[in-house]
Amino acid sequence: MCHGAVDSRSMATYAIGDVQGCNDELQALLSRLTFDRARDRLWFVGDLVNRGPDSLGALRFVRSLGDAAVVVLGNHDLHLLCVAGGHARMRDDDTLDELLAAPDAPELLDWLRGRPLLHSENCYVMVHAGLLPQWTIRTALTLACEVQDALRAPSYSEFLARMYGGTPLAWRDDLLGWDRLRVIVNAMTRLRFCNGAGEMDLSAKGAQAPDGFRPWFELRPAGDPPIICGHWSALGLKLTEKLVALDSGCVWGGSLTALRLEDRALFQVPCRGYQPPGE
Repeated sequence: MCHGAVDSRSMATYAIGDVQGCNDELQALLSRLTFDRARDRLWFVGDLVNRGPDSLGALRFVRSLGDAAVVVLGNHDLHLLCVAGGHARMRDDDTLDELLAAPDAPELLDWLRGRPLLHSENCYVMVHAGLLPQWTIRTALTLACEVQDALRAPSYSEFLARMYGGTPLAWRDDLLGWDRLRVIVNAMTRLRFCNGAGEMDLSAKGAQAPDGFRPWFELRPAGDPPIICGHWSALGLKLTEKLVALDSGCVWGGSLTALRLEDRALFQVPCRGYQPPGE
């Protein structure tokens, strides 16, 4: 999956930004890509659902792709699971009613619950929000598996009931139990800014770092592979040698973005916009 030439017969891998229920735009983007599910693969950075008009259609479609789709969980995906389980309230700007009322909702939610927080393959790593500076990629994969195990366990509802919260704000290797899992979830699905000690500011949502904090990706080790992420619509599309940030604000009138990983060709479709900017 390292950079190289792509011809019309080659398998292609496309990383796609936050869909957030904008299924019409997703289908338009795939048409532009001439996506072939028998040959190509789609990597989704999380937040498949919520705030757009068709979370049900988006979730059904991506699930139907089987092995042609790789999905990591975002904060809106986890919010859906918590609402469905009675561990969170619907917010005024949520658009999840149709999905929750669908006859196949239990199967869709079970499938979503089985998605990982982090994916690493060949030359890329994909996470919804970010990674703390202390974590090597190997460590982050191990920690993500701890959360994945909790979500897939028969007692997963107990984890969802304790997942929310802004503390602890920093990682420590000796963290245990719910605190440990909560920090992992917050970093991988909510992080924008942190400091060198790994303390997170989870309240700032703009592009400007609060005093004493920096964008998480500026603190990552130089030896990292390129990291693909979404989540940060105020940052927008940002492509560097080490960062592929793909949240280009589809749900609030920006665009839905795909990057072909083999040659870094960029594809975008404009979006109508369904809600104002937010997390």
